[in-house]
Amino acid sequence: MNKGQTKPLVAVIATGGTIASKRSANGASVPTLTGEDLLELLPQADAHLRPVELMSKDSASLTLSDMQRISDAVNAELDDADVRGIVVLHGTDAMEETALLVQLQHATLKPVIFTGAQFTADHPDADGPANLAAAVRLAADPANAERGVLIAFGGRALPAWGLYKQSSDEADAFRSARSLPRVESPRLQAPVDSIRVDIVAIYPGCDATHIKASVDAGAHGIVLAALGSGNANPGIVDAVRHCTKRGVSVVVSSRVPMGLLTPGYGGGGGGHDLAEAGAVHSHALRPAQARILLSSLIASQSSIETMVRAFSDPNHRG
Repeated sequence: MNKGQTKPLVAVIATGGTIASKRSANGASVPTLTGEDLLELLPQADAHLRPVELMSKDSASLTLSDMQRISDAVNAELDDADVRGIVVLHGTDAMEETALLVQLQHATLKPVIFTGAQFTADHPDADGPANLAAAVRLAADPANAERGVLIAFGGRALPAWGLYKQSSDEADAFRSARSLPRVESPRLQAPVDSIRVDIVAIYPGCDATHIKASVDAGAHGIVLAALGSGNANPGIVDAVRHCTKRGVSVVVSSRVPMGLLTPGYGGGGGGHDLAEAGAVHSHALRPAQARILLSSLIASQSSIETMVRAFSDPNHRG
């Protein structure tokens, strides 16, 4: 930054997670550090930092209401004319979900960067300070606003769209399901805290028990963590037909972490058959993020045509 130039103000929203955790006497990791505590561990930054103490939760405990609250907090900072960039401190278990929700709900006219840690603050190899320093650098650079919501983690800066956690014990923890240019996300501003979307695992020989249970529980939508490029079996196809008749939206994703998903297989239970039964294929988003996008689409009362386009391959959208 040039001499005489004022340092930008970066808001740092603390939500808990491993980055804010220490080991307790019984060996369990518990979020105990505030955002202000974490900023004190940061080497001198080329920005003014303002902590925002929002919550202190492990991200595995987050609900859609919590994620909505985080998204609302980001929006408040986006509306603050003094703030030039935003960092969200977040647990890694659900970071890709909340980051995608923020991208869907807000036009990022300022940099919005999520970060966290794989190792607790008192771990000898604590990675939180380095990740936080990288996130602040990204948030202080206005050029990053054009990149959409980013995740700064393990030396990488990755877009929120298509993100997934690929390791539970490595500092370099995140990857993209598919290499894509910046994705123009649909803008879906309706709050999702009253929406229920379940994820149902598909495996060889499975039946429709869990799909039926989700429908009976009042789910507005279901994401299938399907096989391969998005395949199941004839019994699941029949259950999807039932969901379609009931007005329950079904999206097909995959347990395979990377690659483009296409509804190509028939045979009574393949992806082509699921599509004919009324399911929408998620071409790039894996189950966790597909749940967030489907929740947002349902909250916005989107048409089936809008859903198909939202989940389509970003390289081939009309």
